[in-house]
Amino acid sequence: MAASARRGPYVCGIDAAMDVVTGKWKSLILWELHHYGIRRFAELRRGLPGVSEKMLIQHLREMEADGLVHREVYREVPPKVEYSLTEHGISLNAALEPLGAWGTERMQRIGAEKVSTREDTA
Repeated sequence: MAASARRGPYVCGIDAAMDVVTGKWKSLILWELHHYGIRRFAELRRGLPGVSEKMLIQHLREMEADGLVHREVYREVPPKVEYSLTEHGISLNAALEPLGAWGTERMQRIGAEKVSTREDTA
């Protein structure tokens, strides 16, 4: 995979961190892979209601280029591809945990509804 075009210059560490998680779906992909472990493409798509196939593919490619996600291709018929977090992705997810806690508190404070996924009902 080609090197990521995102290489700075940056104003601060938050700027550099946000560079790799910009976009609604990247942080949710990190959460999904952290929460459920290794996932196939269709499992990721089911776990992220509203994401288009095109956007999920784009974000997964960018996250792989940034060293956050590992893509394992199994040479079999039909082809099998699995995604998992790298150590770098795990450390970023850990850094985002306080932000997630803040967001959960905000949801409760404003009475926001939580979207159910297929995994929540299983």
